[in-house]
Amino acid sequence: MNSYTQNKSTLILNARLVNEGTIQETDLLIRNGRIEKIGKDLQHEAADRTVDAGGKYLLPGVIDDQVHFREPGLTHKATIGSEARAAVAGGVTSFMEMPNTVPNALTQALLEDKYQIAARTSLANYSFFMGASNDNYDEVMRTDPSRVCGIKIFMGSSTGNMLVDAPEVLERLFAGAPCIIATHCEDEPTVRQRMEYYKEKYGDQVPYDIHAIVRNEEACLKSSQFASALAHRHGTRLHILHISTGEETALFEVGTRTNGKILRPDGSPKLVTAEACVHHLWFSAEDYRRLGNKIKCNPAIKAPHHKEQIFQALLDDRIDVIATDHAPHTLDEKGQGYWQAPSGLPLVQHSLHVMLEFHRQGKITLERVVDKMCHAVADCFQIRERGYVREGYWADLVLVDLNQQTEVTPGSVHYQCGWSPLESTTFGSRVTHTFVSGHLAYEEGGFHETKQGERMEFDRQ
Repeated sequence: MNSYTQNKSTLILNARLVNEGTIQETDLLIRNGRIEKIGKDLQHEAADRTVDAGGKYLLPGVIDDQVHFREPGLTHKATIGSEARAAVAGGVTSFMEMPNTVPNALTQALLEDKYQIAARTSLANYSFFMGASNDNYDEVMRTDPSRVCGIKIFMGSSTGNMLVDAPEVLERLFAGAPCIIATHCEDEPTVRQRMEYYKEKYGDQVPYDIHAIVRNEEACLKSSQFASALAHRHGTRLHILHISTGEETALFEVGTRTNGKILRPDGSPKLVTAEACVHHLWFSAEDYRRLGNKIKCNPAIKAPHHKEQIFQALLDDRIDVIATDHAPHTLDEKGQGYWQAPSGLPLVQHSLHVMLEFHRQGKITLERVVDKMCHAVADCFQIRERGYVREGYWADLVLVDLNQQTEVTPGSVHYQCGWSPLESTTFGSRVTHTFVSGHLAYEEGGFHETKQGERMEFDRQ
């Protein structure tokens, strides 16, 4: 039997813990999946395994609130198992996955099927969004808010039966939602009109940056404004995903957090929160010339000034969390012509590296990286006992060496699709150890798969 099966406790020594706005030298003891002790001079504590961090940074595990792991139905692109491995290799210990698989997760039974797959195959902790459509209101209302991360509404750009464009349905969903709603906001009539116009104008000979023009600022802002108005009208918690324009950032109030709650400056609950994705911070429309369809995604990567405005909104706490919208496709699929190539790009293995690179450039502190990728996600979704390094909490942890490098190559990515838009990038950081619910799942380039991740739970009233 693999020795990792029997290791119930781990002692981490000589770490630089980044947590709750501070950096401190400390040791940490993990026992039975949870953090038992945090403090100095714990070297005499009995443990099955000891890891000497040697001054590396110890962070809470990253929680990615938006991924597409493609299972069931699209497993030629990815599986829950393959993408969870990639996540863990990048320090992402927990993920929330979207419902536009095949079949779409539009019933409680289909949603539960995904949880069962994850229980068997996911090295990371997991939760899955319940999908909404124009005709599954009763199924959505059966969602258990303590066991499911949220309800996903595609207000634009979806596949299958998941576009929700009937105003009366949206009003009803926002009025009755049993938990947080997460939205993809692009105005579908605007996008369709622009697609028809540019198809007629260019045919198949389209300019390199056409995607940013087809799925433009107007489409995003119009939809985000509509979703925000619905949330305020019904007093509903709304989380707007993957903000891609500077114009949208004006919709969001500064958020403060106290005792796990996200508040407005006046102390009242912040109803509408927002997410920035790493690709909208890293790439701009200038990169289409180099990468083409590899960075085609919805909403589109746009002109350079947008990423600067999104980053500023992140620092100002108008945008609350950082995620990936990890969405793999095969290279053959991406190699088709613009109009045929699917949207989405694989990112979950390197999201932490991207943000640590911004830290290295002096754009954001380590404490803020942890806040936006760990603490704030836990607070936004009211995740039970995760997202912070606290005694009694689940031991979701990552050790990072800021004195080593990570080169992104096709041979180093763990995605089933086998490629990354970040290839040829060398980051000035390296993930050396990842603990998932106390289990050392990743260590110095190798995986320990004797234990799967846990289903996340949520503290909601």
